[in-house]
Amino acid sequence: MAEKKKELSLEENFSGLEELLDQLEREDISLEDAFEAYQKGMKLVKTCNDQIDRVEKQVLKLTEAGQLEAFDNGEL
Repeated sequence: MAEKKKELSLEENFSGLEELLDQLEREDISLEDAFEAYQKGMKLVKTCNDQIDRVEKQVLKLTEAGQLEAFDNGEL
């Protein structure tokens, strides 16, 4: 029976991206390894974006009346 993979945290995914960037910056990386690292990085970027989108939807703000309401991306 196949186990479901545990989703990594946003911080863990960012750490993975940093590792891939370190690999890509090496002068001795082969074209094949660079392409593989790039593909993994693009998948991680998509995962990070998805995680950030989920968090943004959960963010609440406290109004002047003391009520919680959904965060509006247009307000700063």
